Amino acid sequence: MPILTLKEAANKIMVALDKPDAAAALALAEQLQGRDCWMKVGMELFYAAGPSIVRDLKSRGFRVFLDLKMHDIPNTVRGGARSITRLGVDLFNVHGAGGVAMMYAAAEGVREAVEAGDAQHAPLVIAVTQLTSTSQIVLNKEIGITGQLEDAVVHYARLSREAGLQGVVASPLEVAAIKAACGTGFITVTPGIRPRGADVGDQSRITTPRDAVDGGTDYLVIGRPITASHNPAEALDNILKEMIEQ
Repeated sequence: MPILTLKEAANKIMVALDKPDAAAALALAEQLQGRDCWMKVGMELFYAAGPSIVRDLKSRGFRVFLDLKMHDIPNTVRGGARSITRLGVDLFNVHGAGGVAMMYAAAEGVREAVEAGDAQHAPLVIAVTQLTSTSQIVLNKEIGITGQLEDAVVHYARLSREAGLQGVVASPLEVAAIKAACGTGFITVTPGIRPRGADVGDQSRITTPRDAVDGGTDYLVIGRPITASHNPAEALDNILKEMIEQ
């Protein structure tokens, strides 16, 4: 028996719609219609297309992860979280480097929007720990955080849990340590996923889809291996096969 059903595997995939405009993003999304995957809207697309891109994707039946990595004073993040919740996204993130008060403010903003009747549901809120492009050298020499990268990631994860968030963004390599520190129910969303034979690109801490699943992650963010393919639907299907094969 496979470790996951095809539907379970698809439910773990978040396709990074890193496209320059709504038309390109929706054209790609339509090629993946009916596959039970998420769509991740990041800075490039959201800044170009605005909030309507979220509504367009939701109207097509997709779950949406809004990846804007909010990092500001608590009051500003609270207001941003209210606005994002009203949009109807299913998950969004803040940056763990903003501290516990800022992350707690994001959770408060969600509660305020729901309690005011401005949103039908409360999205999950997670925190970015360290980008998957961050290496040990960059962490120590450029960002200025001493110690091991995994320790820095787990530290932010613990702060996120303390603030009442539901999980974190981290590389697949840190999932086991995060789950050990914060519990198996604490969500991990993992970029840095590259199918067998795919180009690494600008990522430093990566693994394959199957290894990420075996490592216990909850969601896999995959962009270029799908979105840069001449046949995105086929590329996604091949990744799903890789995830469920014996």
